[in-house]
Amino acid sequence: MDFKRVKEYFSWLYYQYQIITCCAVMEPWEQSMFNTVLLTILAMVVYTAYVFVPIHIRLAWEFFSKLCGYHSTISS
Repeated sequence: MDFKRVKEYFSWLYYQYQIITCCAVMEPWEQSMFNTVLLTILAMVVYTAYVFVPIHIRLAWEFFSKLCGYHSTISS
């Protein structure tokens, strides 16, 4: 793939994002505020998943391993 096709593809994706979120009808300052809030929420979701999902997976593994009679020695 050449650089022009990749650039056109990302341009098309950004256009789809603007159409889906109705950013195309917003003023520039509204678009920047909307994008800032959206990126902040997305960053918080990713961070929370990164921090807490492994803990819950480990706890679920320990629970089900004890339930099935398998005792593992997973160290924290």
